[in-house]
Amino acid sequence: MARPTRFRRVEFLPEETFFVPWGKPKCEIQEVALNIEELEAMRLKDIEKLTQEECAERMHISRQTFQNIIDSAREKVAVALTEGKAIRIGGGFYTTKHCKFICMDCNTVYQINFERDKANCPNCGSKDVICSKKTKACRRWCREEARE
Repeated sequence: MARPTRFRRVEFLPEETFFVPWGKPKCEIQEVALNIEELEAMRLKDIEKLTQEECAERMHISRQTFQNIIDSAREKVAVALTEGKAIRIGGGFYTTKHCKFICMDCNTVYQINFERDKANCPNCGSKDVICSKKTKACRRWCREEARE
């Protein structure tokens, strides 16, 4: 049985999540989906100019996983730019400091570490869990994940 995918730590959630080439009708545009953790990898490496090891530490992942994520991100952006495709940012396997969950049965407050933690409390297994914060970034993140 495969190991569950661990969430990657993300410090930045974008305000704008859809970019379209200028002058193309929306009905003719194909999309490239860029995950939140892929955007974070590019931000850390290309904007903050951190080393691969520092980026991996900040995202709580291995250096190899970081390399795989940034390779995928750069390929998607390159395809979108060279082929005139739109970029939609969202989804993925990530956690953020903006959001903690609370179990309504055992009152445990926790950060998610695995995808299943958004649906089940890791302490008691209850399905009665909700987001504990009311920040704008948290509401957007929880709403976005619920749509997928």
